[in-house]
Amino acid sequence: MERLMKNIPLFLFSIIISGQTLDKDLAYRMVSDNLQGSHIPDAFVREAFTHSDIQIHSEIAERFAKPYEKKTWEEYRKIFVKESRISAGVKFYKENIELINMVATEYRIDPFIMITIAGIESNYGSHHSQFSVFNSLYTQIHEMPKRAKWASKELAEFIKYCFNDQLDPQEIGGSYAGAFGFGQFIPSSFNRFSIDFNEDGVRQPYDWPDVLASIANYLRRNGYNPNSSNYEKNGDIWKSIYAYNHADNYVMAVLELTEEIRKRSLNK
Repeated sequence: MERLMKNIPLFLFSIIISGQTLDKDLAYRMVSDNLQGSHIPDAFVREAFTHSDIQIHSEIAERFAKPYEKKTWEEYRKIFVKESRISAGVKFYKENIELINMVATEYRIDPFIMITIAGIESNYGSHHSQFSVFNSLYTQIHEMPKRAKWASKELAEFIKYCFNDQLDPQEIGGSYAGAFGFGQFIPSSFNRFSIDFNEDGVRQPYDWPDVLASIANYLRRNGYNPNSSNYEKNGDIWKSIYAYNHADNYVMAVLELTEEIRKRSLNK
């Protein structure tokens, strides 16, 4: 056996050992199953799952146990409907008014809904990365059995995105849930709904033209009727925002903050 091992070239030996280790990795097996029939080379997947920066974060499960959306409306409202967020929204609107109106006109949605979501999701780009997207989803597969199936599908979608855009799978940071970019899209939503609004050939999660258009496109494709003014509960606008984040508190915060930013921006 020893003579046989000596006759195996070093690079081949490394591949064999790597393969043996990966076969024991639940995340690798589940994600590979989800990628069956795709155009993603197995070598790219194997490289992603042997990356030196792979890490399991125990605090992610703890964060899931205490999500903002489980707070009472009064507690939730204090976090998201406050002066600092209103002022930030007004500032963002005034600094980007031309782009905002272009996107809102193209998608026929309320511009203030769009920018309010951007503000809640990433505070206009200042807060959007806590863990690598790969590691957050990898952790969920290994540490949270009830989320493993969902997380494995999302990690497969993320690997598709990384391969298509030639990104290091550890390069993109995101939330503890695996959402990323200024619009905080989960990978499957990014792959499905993101827009290259500035037509530079790449759908960018951190460029405002693409981010705002992607948010608008998501809302429209999830029930927001063109030029709708129905802000009532369970109306089309409510349902499209709920699709973005499945929590009534989230929808109520978006709608109330929208009106505050609108009033201040238009000096009403």
